[in-house]
Formats: sequence, structure tokens, C-alpha cells
Amino acid sequence: MSDFRIEKDSMGELEVPADALYGAQTQRAVNNFPMSGLTMPPAFIKALGLVKKAAAQANEQLGHLPKDKSEAIQAAADQIISGDMNRHFPIDVFQTGSGTSSNMNCNEVIAHLASTDDLNIHPNDHVNMGQSSNDVVPTAIAVSNALDVAQNLIPAMHSFIASCRAKAQELDTVVKTGRTHLMDAMPVTFGQELNTWASTIQTNIERLSDGLKRVCQLPQGGTAVGTGINADKQFGEVFADKMSQLTGLNFTSMDNKFDGISTQDNIVELSGQLRVVAVTLMKIANDLRWMNSGPLAGIGEIELPSLQPGSSIMPGKVNPVIPEAVAMICAQVIGNDSTVTVAGQSGNFQLNVMLPVIVYNTLQSIDILTNGLQQIAEQCIDGFTVNHDKVSEIVGKNPILVTALNPVIGYELGAKIAKKAYQDKRPVIEVTKEMTDLSEQEVKDILDPIKLTRGGLEK
Repeated sequence: MSDFRIEKDSMGELEVPADALYGAQTQRAVNNFPMSGLTMPPAFIKALGLVKKAAAQANEQLGHLPKDKSEAIQAAADQIISGDMNRHFPIDVFQTGSGTSSNMNCNEVIAHLASTDDLNIHPNDHVNMGQSSNDVVPTAIAVSNALDVAQNLIPAMHSFIASCRAKAQELDTVVKTGRTHLMDAMPVTFGQELNTWASTIQTNIERLSDGLKRVCQLPQGGTAVGTGINADKQFGEVFADKMSQLTGLNFTSMDNKFDGISTQDNIVELSGQLRVVAVTLMKIANDLRWMNSGPLAGIGEIELPSLQPGSSIMPGKVNPVIPEAVAMICAQVIGNDSTVTVAGQSGNFQLNVMLPVIVYNTLQSIDILTNGLQQIAEQCIDGFTVNHDKVSEIVGKNPILVTALNPVIGYELGAKIAKKAYQDKRPVIEVTKEMTDLSEQEVKDILDPIKLTRGGLEK
């Protein structure tokens, strides 16, 4: 038996692997784009399957597609949605900028799966009915990003917040030295630090949730340029309703479908919000690395769980591998956003022509941020321990504590006390007793570290 079969399209005949479920147009794209070896993300392929299923339901409801053909297309689309057919989507990410090749790839696979001896399903006439690659691909980009953010990233962010809140409650009264400019500052509690991390991630959830409202506005029904040629005038609305039922998200039909086809502004906005998450997470990862640094020559406030040997030459060395991996994730996401920004500018007249690289980068950002958040929560936040003796000793010797005496003794005398304490490497309380008329109890009350973390003057 031959390893190939002959398929034909409007340009003629060519060989296709015998076991491939796709046809001639997909094979032409495979031949034309041997660029990177990177194929379209599984989440995007799933979204294409959802688009084809919702479109078949809409076309059947509107009276344009017979029930038997609609059901056959939907059953085939379900196999794509499940991920079982991903190996039949071989086209490189760096392909035609509209993603037409990927749309036809999906049309051909579904037609192949849905056709029988008694039922002929055509990839263009039936699977692609009332559609164009120019509205299918932007819609699949929106659907895949919305689902990935709502079902994966935001839940991972909530889990991270829960870890921070639980650890903050555990360490609510443990005081540590605050730092500004990487220099000693007024004390804070571990609880305050952890709750701040939780708060910043919560704010990012709110940003993402707001952005998803716009991402969930779909251009499907605009067809080639936004006018809706060859689609039922009700198709966009019915399609959005079917997609909402299939996914559980609230998708709506765009009022101006030219917008969603000629631009990718909503996805560019979402990518920017992913960049903010990366910036936030990079800060947290670096804070953990600094706090864990040492164990002897660094800050050494906490000890992260030991996960693996840290050196091929230095026995016993253990490194903060999870924060390091997360920091690299954040760098990648920031770079991905730069790519999406450039790609978002590449809308010429009625069509953006960098759609595949946009969805590749946004979905990668969502996936690696999801994984990074899960790992840093489980492997770092949940498991780190505080070096209480070291933390307490450093707080007691921190000359900046004298700041709390300013309202009582004035800034100038406070500065002299701080310099003396630092020079002699003695606790501020001892030096303050020597250089002021305050009693020992008064000094202890004013410089009580836990009180200093509560802030504000008391009457």
C-alpha cells in the first residue's frame, strides 16, 4: 500500500499522507511553511472545534443546514474539541497571517470525519457555511483566550491568593525589617507582606475580568471583511448564544464586526494585562529570592523548601529554583506581549494579518503564568519557614526604629541616636536610654516593634 493518497482542491492535485484526516489545502500549507516546527496551540484547535460546532447549530436553527449534516459536523467537531485529533493539525504557527490554512485544516478534518458513503460533507460548503477564515480565526482567538483565562489562569490566581492569606494569618504577628531601596526601613509583619502579594494578584484578577468582557464580544458573522456577506443576518447573534451554551461563558455578538476582523485590540489589551500579572509575579519571585538568600551571607529571613541539589560542584548547596523558574516565565510573558503589540499593529484595512502569532503568544503566556502561579504557591508560599531568631535580632538592632521617636525627641536627636546605634552595632533601645531622658518603659512602649507595624499616631 502507498504511504500517500491523492487529494485535489481548486489548484489541482497533490499527495497527502494516507493516514491524514486533512486534505489538499492543509498539505499545501505544510509544504509552504516549514518555518519553526511550532504548531498551533491545543487550546486554539479546541476553539476552532467549538466554532464549527456552534456554527453548525446556528445554521441548522436558521434553516440553512439539514439536520443530518449538522449532527455529523457537530459529532466530528466534538472529536476536535476533545483533543483527540490534534495530531491532524500539523501547520506551522508562521503561516498565512489570516490563519486561513488553520481554518481550512479544521474544515477538512471535520469533513473527513463527518462524511460517510451516504452523507457527503464538504469542507467549504457545509463545515464553513456562513463563515470566512477572517471571522473564524479572530473568533477562535477570542474563545480560546477567554476560556484559558477563565478556566485556568484566574483559578490559579485565586489559589495563590488563598496560599498567601493562609500564610499571612499564620505569621500575622511576626515582625521583620521593612526595606526600601534594599536598605533597612521601618518594620512590617510577614502577614502584611503576604497580604500585599495577595492584594496585587487580586487587583490583576479584576483587570483580567474586566478585559474578558471585551474579549467575549465575537466578530463571527462578519465573514470576509465585516459586512456579513454569505451569512444569515441573524447568524452572529445565534452563534454567540450557541457558543455561550457550549462553554458556559457569556459570549455576545460584536455590534461592529469590522472592528473584530480588522483589529485585535481586545486581545492586545488582554496581553497587556497578562504582562501586568508577569510584572507582579516577578516582584514576588524576587522578594522570595532575597528573603531566602544566604543562608549565612544573605538576608536569610526565610528558608524555602529544599527541592533539589543546587550545584554540580558545591555539595550541600540548595537554590531557590521555583522563584528562578517563575522569573523566567515572567520574562517570557513580557516578551510575548511585545510580539503581540507589534502583531496587533499589523491590521491593514479590513484584516489583521498576524493572527496565528498573536494567539500562539497569548495562549503560551496564559499557560505558563498558570503553571508558575501554581508552583510558587505550592512549593514556596505554603512551605517556607521563618528564621525567627535572625529576624528578631535584626529588628532589634535596626537603627531606623528611632523614626517612631521623632514626635517625642525630634528628627535631629533621632538621627544622632540612629547613627550611634549603627556605629556601635547596639540595639536602638539601649542607645535611646543613654541619650534621652525617657524611661526604659517609655522607650520600650514607643519602640515596640509590633506597635510600629500598626502605624498612625495615637492620641
